[in-house]
Formats: sequence, structure tokens, C-alpha cells
Amino acid sequence: MSDKFCVMLTHAKDDTDKSTVAFVIANAALGSEKDTTVFLTTEGVQWSQNGFAEDVHEDGFLPLKELMDNFAEAGGHILVCAPCFRKRGLDEDNLVANARIVGGAVLVELLSDGTPCISY
Repeated sequence: MSDKFCVMLTHAKDDTDKSTVAFVIANAALGSEKDTTVFLTTEGVQWSQNGFAEDVHEDGFLPLKELMDNFAEAGGHILVCAPCFRKRGLDEDNLVANARIVGGAVLVELLSDGTPCISY
């Protein structure tokens, strides 16, 4: 069984429910002692920006900003798709904690050893 886990997030404010659940699952993976990565792609790259999650709070869950902060504080990694990030003209100087912009090869390398990945 792999000691790593990946959550791919393709949504932003177009589906805050899926976005919230993605970070709930990512935090659960960390709590299960998995080296956990959230890969933000397509619209999901919006979550890489400080302040973007401030107003998102789905009923029954912690606010998304709190989930993201907890994830970063617990050592979770956030990888941000470089072409998706550039396409949207986002600010590299405004990244959330533990986020880094990467090319697709980094995701391929992460998953090539059999790391499980779920997508939201």
C-alpha cells in the first residue's frame, strides 16, 4: 500500500461543494499518515491565491479557508498546474501556504509509483 495520496481538484467557485470535499478528503488522508498532495488544475488553480477561499463555507463543513490552512499546517502539499495558472493570469506572489507551480511532469512522476489519486 502506498504511503502517498493525491487529490486532483478541477473546480473552483463553479462548484464549491466539490472543492470543499476535496480538501476534507485531503485532510483525512493526512490524518491517516499519508504524504498528501492536492493537485490544482483547470479552474481549481484559483484556490492557489490568497484570499480566494475567504467567503466559501458549505453547510456541514468547516469553511474552505480553514480546511486549506489546516492542510498546509499539517504538511500537505499543493501543486498548481503551470499552464492553467498562466492562462488565468494569476499572481505567483500571492500563493497560499505550501503551494508551488509545477508542470505536468511532476504529477506524472508522483503518480507513476502507483500513488492513488481521486479527482473532484
